[in-house]
Amino acid sequence: MRSYLDFEKPVAELEAKLEELKALGDRDGAVAISEDVARLEAKAAAALAELYAGLTPWQKTQVARHPQRPHFVNYCAGLIEEFQPLAGDRAFGEDEAVVGGFGRFRGRPVCVIGQEKGANTEARIRHNFGMAKPEGYRKAVRLMGLAGRFGLPVLTFVDTAGAYPGIEAEERGQAEAIARSTEACLGLPTPNVTVVIGEGGSGGAIALATANTVLMLEHSIYSVISPEGAASILWRDAGRAQDAATAMKITAQDLLRLGVIDGIIPEPTGGAHRDGQAAIRAAGDAIASALEPLANLDADTLRDRRAQKFLEIGRSL
Repeated sequence: MRSYLDFEKPVAELEAKLEELKALGDRDGAVAISEDVARLEAKAAAALAELYAGLTPWQKTQVARHPQRPHFVNYCAGLIEEFQPLAGDRAFGEDEAVVGGFGRFRGRPVCVIGQEKGANTEARIRHNFGMAKPEGYRKAVRLMGLAGRFGLPVLTFVDTAGAYPGIEAEERGQAEAIARSTEACLGLPTPNVTVVIGEGGSGGAIALATANTVLMLEHSIYSVISPEGAASILWRDAGRAQDAATAMKITAQDLLRLGVIDGIIPEPTGGAHRDGQAAIRAAGDAIASALEPLANLDADTLRDRRAQKFLEIGRSL
């Protein structure tokens, strides 16, 4: 069953009427209503396209968090062949908020790392809602080290509200683990490409997103703090999250204009949750295009370009 966001209510009403009309047409002896169905389908599609053409930053935040939006495991299953996951950081334990391993992307051996939120209650609890602890980032460092040793490109998929803020994470060195993961990204001798597929929250995202090429899905978000968190700090009122979302420039369109990201991956009309397979195919095409110009660069050039890319952010504003 499709889940609708609050701002999608007009489309939800049209599509509910459409389903009723189709059910009526399927009944034995019902009068042919194909023209009415076609007319209502066109009206619903037009309303959806118009709505998604003018989403506000807060509405994009809601779309990025949509429970039916494809998660990392879906992208991995759709894009990576012969995927072999690896577990553990060889220091403390396994963190299922970060899933990683090796496989083939369109015939090319790659290392793949992603943050997984989970698609149902059981999975969300197991994956800690995509909020990694230090062992998750240390696992990512271990995988990137293996990728560098064997000359494999690294693909990372970002989807997290942020790193886990619990006491145990701080006790085990959360900040240091994030810093080490960011350092590992910067030091990779092979190409790395990041795709923000949902939320890219704070250091929890940048620990995997310090890449040669950073891409975002059209309705994903990427920010130093959540809109609710920013509103609580700035105005001491989490209810002003909509104002914060607009002021923070967290959308893919704003970040491309500001030079923070390198490209936007278009989503199906109505968001990736309406046609997950189309969104996954589009992401695969964008990753392939991003890897192509990086494939023949040597390790020093890759590192230098990667570092320069991040040093230049904000200098031309």
